[in-house]
Parts: sequence; structure tokens; C-alpha cells
Amino acid sequence: MAWLLIGVPLLLALAATLVPSNRWRPWLVPLGGLAHLILVSLALAGAPVSALDGWLVLDALSKLVLGFISVLFMLCALYAPAYLALRSDRPNRLFCACLLIMLAMMTLVTLSHHLGLMWVAMEATTLATAPLLFFNHNPRSLEATWKYLLIGSVGIALALLGSFFLAYSALHQGLVSTLLFDDLVALAEHLSRPWLHAAFVLLVVGYGTKMGLAPMHTWKPDAYGEAPGLVGALLAGGVTSCAFLAILRFYQICVAAKEKAFAQEILIFVGLLSMIVGAVFMVRQRDFKRMLAYSSVEHMGILVLGIGTGGLATFGALFHLLTNGFTKGVLFLSAGNIHRAYGSKLTDDVRGAIRRLPVSGSLFLAGFLAITGSPPGGPFMSEFTILNGMIDAGKFVVAGAFLLLLAIVFIGMGATVLRVVQGDPPVHDHGGAFRDSWRTTLPPLVALGLILLLGLYIPAPLEALLRSAAADLEAPR
Repeated sequence: MAWLLIGVPLLLALAATLVPSNRWRPWLVPLGGLAHLILVSLALAGAPVSALDGWLVLDALSKLVLGFISVLFMLCALYAPAYLALRSDRPNRLFCACLLIMLAMMTLVTLSHHLGLMWVAMEATTLATAPLLFFNHNPRSLEATWKYLLIGSVGIALALLGSFFLAYSALHQGLVSTLLFDDLVALAEHLSRPWLHAAFVLLVVGYGTKMGLAPMHTWKPDAYGEAPGLVGALLAGGVTSCAFLAILRFYQICVAAKEKAFAQEILIFVGLLSMIVGAVFMVRQRDFKRMLAYSSVEHMGILVLGIGTGGLATFGALFHLLTNGFTKGVLFLSAGNIHRAYGSKLTDDVRGAIRRLPVSGSLFLAGFLAITGSPPGGPFMSEFTILNGMIDAGKFVVAGAFLLLLAIVFIGMGATVLRVVQGDPPVHDHGGAFRDSWRTTLPPLVALGLILLLGLYIPAPLEALLRSAAADLEAPR
């Protein structure tokens, strides 16, 4: 099953390079997404998945992340044919193939229980994403792609160095040097503490660069601002979740080594810093796609802040991974529609979106309300759970800062969003004749439905999976 989960998207990526028709090739993307979703459903419901002598394992944490990525990719894949039909002026062979390779590599990240293999898969995900950022073939997209690659390369190099430090922490104590996750958890109490501490710092910085945690976030505004909407959704929901999973693996090793307090202090600091940076740069933001990038920085901070708090907040952080990811799907896909209609991302040019694009404008507004923690959206419940965890843990100063930053984000982001959706559309614009259609609005509508569902009710199987994953983080087996 593990090989099918990775191999089927790769085979369809190969097919995408061979199909000669630009018109029919995009339909391979939703076909790959559907096949992957079916395989993931079977894997989640069936027997334990393991391969390569423990190098590939589907545990509770990877089940959660893999299931989420598969659903998010399916929604974006349904959007892809309509989007590429609108961009018929550009060849889509590389675009379709890279989307499917990206899915395969994200799957490999979630399954990897060998930290070296996980590193390779994470870098492969980056390389597969780069051509997607350059799809518009203009100077700004070229600059964004190079920033993404160069800053990401520095981050992944630091992550590799941290992995080496982790292996040496065992070798330094006369133990067998290994990068197998399960072996490192078993040996954790005997690892060299200085080398373990240095490894965790490097790994948080390295994989935190891929997440877009501050101050390693500088690639995000350009990349998210220039990427097509569906690529932005996959970056903000999929790639960042894979990087977060990588950090969680190393956090589990620290917990098993009785170094939980050390790891949590670092995560709380980085989490608050990311929220501060996101909040500051969202105030008076004129580019609504760059605004979404800073929103992603903020929410990556919320994720690591919840893990750093521990206890109930750990459950809330894992739940927030889902709610934030689906909400970003709503925001990026609807923002892509607005950008296509107006031919601009600036609030000086974009007004009255809710009149010109009633569905997309309404979705953009609803996505804003959800992502800023307004009930009954899923992010409200996940952020409220994290806040309760902070109070339960006695971290009242952190809880106060958390609430203050959420309020600043609501005000700053709201000013930009309201400028986009309210008012009268400009009489003269250069966006062409684009209007809402069911093909471009159905995927974000489904994502919004999932957000509302998770805000009102968590299905019992999902709640059990969340609790199991949280328990593994608090006390690795």
C-alpha cells in the first residue's frame, strides 16, 4: 500500500508528460487526486502500513497529515482543469506533472520514518513546487521562484546538518548511529544532551524555513503573491504541514529524551515571534495575496505555539492544522478568482468584488471571518482549544499575548479584505470577462463546508485520530 500511495501519482505524472493535448492533460490531475484519496481511505481503514523495514510507516500522526493533504489536494485538483482552461495561452505539461509529483513527495514525507529519507522527500517537494511558482513566466514570478529556492536551500541545508547532529548525539555516547525514528525514540534517554539540543535548534530553523516561521519566512510573501491560487493553497496547506510534521518528529525525540521543556521554550518563542511578524505586516497591507502569505506566517506560529504549550493545546494545534489548511484553500482559490477578474492584486484596483463575483467575493469574506477565529468556523474551535490549553498550563502571559495578536490580525486583515469586497467595481479595469462559474467556485465551497462542519462537530473517527496523534506527541511509544 505504501508503494501505491507514492507510485500512483508518479505514474500519472509520467502520463501527464506523455499526453499531447493541453486540453485533456489537466484532467489527469483530479484523476490522480481521486485515486490517491481512495488509496488513503483504504490505508486509514485497513491494516497497518509499513515498508522498507520500518523506513515507511503510517502511524497516527502521519495518518492525520496524509488524510488532510489528500483531501486538500483533491479540492485543488478539481479546480485545476478550469484554471488551466482559462490559461490556455500557456502550455500545462510541466504544471500538471509537477502537481502530481508534489503529491507523491508530500506523501513520502508523511510516511517516512527514516529522517534522512524524510529530508530527501522534503527537498523533492520543494523542487517539484518551483516550476509551479514560475507558471506566469514574468519577472516577478522568476524572482519569487529564486527566493523560494535559495532561502529554502539554506533551510534544508541546516535541516540536514541538524539530522547529522542528531545521529552524532547517539554516536557520541557509544551507541549505534541511526536516523530511524523508532530507534532514536528508543535510544532517546541515552543521547548526548548538547548534541541533541544543537540538533533540535538547527532542525527547527531548517524545517521552520519550509513552514515559513519567522524570521525564516521571507520567501513567503513573494511566492504566495505570485503563485496561482491553487498552488498557494497547496503551499499554505500541504507543504507547510509536511514541514510541521518533520518538526514534530524531532519534538517527539526530545520528549522521549526528557527534554520536553527545552523544546517547548524554543517553540513558544518562535511561535509568538511568527504571530507578531504576521500581525505587523498584515496591517495596512495593499496586496491581498501577500496578506494571505503573512496570515500563513501567523498560523504557522499558532501551530508551533500550541505544541510548545503542550497538554490540551497539543490537540488544538493538530486540529488547527486541519482547520487552517482548509480555510487557506477557501482564501487562496477565491483570491485567485478575484485576481483573474480584476487583473490586479492591489486594493487600489480591486473594489466591489462581492458585486462583480458574488460567490468568490462572498467566499473570500467568509474565509477571512473563519481564519481570524470567528465562530462557527473550525479555526475558532481549534484556536479556542489552544487558548484553553494555555490557561490549563498556567501560561497566562502567553495566553494574553495570543489574544492580543489575534485581535490585531483581525483588524489589520479585515481592513484589506473589506476594501476588496465592498464598494462599487471600477468602471475600467484590465481583468477581462472572467466571471464566477461552478467549476471555479465548487472546490472552495466544499472547503468552506468542511470548515463549518469542523466548527460544529468533529466526527468520532477524526477525534479519535487526533487524540491518538496528540498522545504520541506527549509520550512517544
